[in-house]
Amino acid sequence: MHISVVHGPNLNLLGSRQVELYGLATLAQINSDLEQIASELGLTIHYEQHNGEGALVDAVQAAATSDALLINPAAYTHTSVALRDAILAVAIPTWAVHLTEPNNRETFRRVDLISDVVIGRTAGLGAASYSEALRKLVSWLRMRAKKPHL
Repeated sequence: MHISVVHGPNLNLLGSRQVELYGLATLAQINSDLEQIASELGLTIHYEQHNGEGALVDAVQAAATSDALLINPAAYTHTSVALRDAILAVAIPTWAVHLTEPNNRETFRRVDLISDVVIGRTAGLGAASYSEALRKLVSWLRMRAKKPHL
């Protein structure tokens, strides 16, 4: 099973950016944690991080050959119809992940253009959101393989 992981804007600054919100874990540490889980579960993972909306759309489109997509759209969750449309267009199981819980933050972050086009969402666990999301996504994929009507 092959999973594409796409990290959105400013996630390359994790570990030094607003640590009171996002914690001290770096993106490299998060990817390393995901790699350990992938090894345990027999997965391969491809990682990308982009700050620009167009590059994120390209990364989602490139993920079309993967079994699933794990994406942290970051701020584009609240603004990007193009990213939403790309997720719909590739039509692969997609799970959204957020380090914080957007619904507990500023009012503008409560707008979520992505949530209704993904199969699940994990948020508010800091860096552990990614690990939890990957495990849930793989569990969903394996359940679907046993029950193809899902």
